[in-house]
Amino acid sequence: MARPSPRLLGPPDGEAASLADRAYYRIREKIVALELRPGAVVNERELVEELAIGRTPVREALRRLAQEKLVEVFPRRGMFVTGVDVRDLARLCEVRAALEPEAARLAADRATEAELDELLRLADELETRRRRSDRDLIALDERIHRTIYRAAHNHFLEATLEEYYALALRIWLMALDQTGELRAAVLEHRDLLDAIVYGKGAEAARIMREHVEHFEAEMRRVLLAG
Repeated sequence: MARPSPRLLGPPDGEAASLADRAYYRIREKIVALELRPGAVVNERELVEELAIGRTPVREALRRLAQEKLVEVFPRRGMFVTGVDVRDLARLCEVRAALEPEAARLAADRATEAELDELLRLADELETRRRRSDRDLIALDERIHRTIYRAAHNHFLEATLEEYYALALRIWLMALDQTGELRAAVLEHRDLLDAIVYGKGAEAARIMREHVEHFEAEMRRVLLAG
C-alpha cells in the first residue's frame, strides 16, 4: 500500500482549535499544493461539503486567504485562486532574504531546550539515507523553516514569514519537475541547524541568507527558462 503524501503547511501544534482555523489551513494547503491551481474558481459550497465544516468558518477562512493574496474576489464574477507571476519570486526572495536570517539569528539566541531538541531531530532526519520524494523533501524543508520561525520567539516575524513561505512554496511546486536542485537545497540545512543549536547567531544568519538566495535563484532560472 502506498504511503500517503505528507501534508504541507498544516497548523503548528495547538493552532487549529477553531473551525475557521481548520478550514484556513486545509484550503491554504489545497492552493499551495496546486490542488486548486492558479485561476481556478473557488466554490464555497463545494469546500463546505468537502471539509465538512460550516459555511461561516469557511467564509472566514477565505477572507483570511484573500488578505494573504492567495484568493481574490471579483464582484459579480466570484472568487478565484490568484494567479502566479514568476517575477513575484524575486520580490519574495528580497523579503525572505532580509527577514529569514534575522529569524535564524534570534533562534540561535532564544530557542528553548524543547526547540533545540526538535532542531536536532530535524538534523538527524537530514542524515537518513532513505530515498525521499520531492513532496517529502518539501515537507521537511517546511518543518525546518517553521521550527526556526517559532524558535525566534517573535510572533510578528513568525506570522510574516509563514505567509511569505506559503506564497513562495506555491511557485516552487510548479518547478519541481524541472529542477534537480531541491535535494541539495534541503540537505544544506544541516550546517544551518548546527549553527542555531550551538548558539552561533551570526553564522546561522549568513547560512540562511545564502540558502534563500541560492534556492530562489535556481527556481527563477528553471521557471523563466520554461
